[in-house]
Order: sequence, then structure tokens, then C-alpha cells
Amino acid sequence: MGRQDKLLAQLLDGRADANGGLEAMCGLLRHPGFEERTRGSHHVFRRSGVEVLINLQPDSDKAKVHQVRAVLVRYGVTTIEGDEE
Repeated sequence: MGRQDKLLAQLLDGRADANGGLEAMCGLLRHPGFEERTRGSHHVFRRSGVEVLINLQPDSDKAKVHQVRAVLVRYGVTTIEGDEE
């Protein structure tokens, strides 16, 4: 199991409730097909079929994971490779 697979598993089962690193969260979202737009310190992610935008901002190099988990769970994004659904 790769590093991002482990992070995704921890995120989805609630073991990653503490803040995660911004770069780790951004990398996690890029792999299942989220497109990233950066404007200033804001990293905004969107994906076809997902109606909600994910907006991450650095906070002492940490990103809130509850928002990411809520969107991934709601839309069934459960694999890194993009094979979900």
C-alpha cells in the first residue's frame, strides 16, 4: 500500500482527524482526478461529478481534513487510481 493509499484509508475511516499537511492533501486530491486551481494561498479543487469545490488554505502548513473527508465520502471517491464508483 502506497503512502497516498494509506493517507486516504486513514482519512476515510476517521484516523486522520487531526490536520494533515497541505501538500499531502493536495496530492491526495490530484490523484483521483481533481483539478487544482491555485490563487494566492488558496488551493481550489474541482472534479467532474462532484458539485462541491474543495478550498484548502495553508494554516501553519496544515490543511483541515474534515472538509476533504466529507466530500470524498459523499461522492464515493474511495480509491487513489480513479477507479471509484
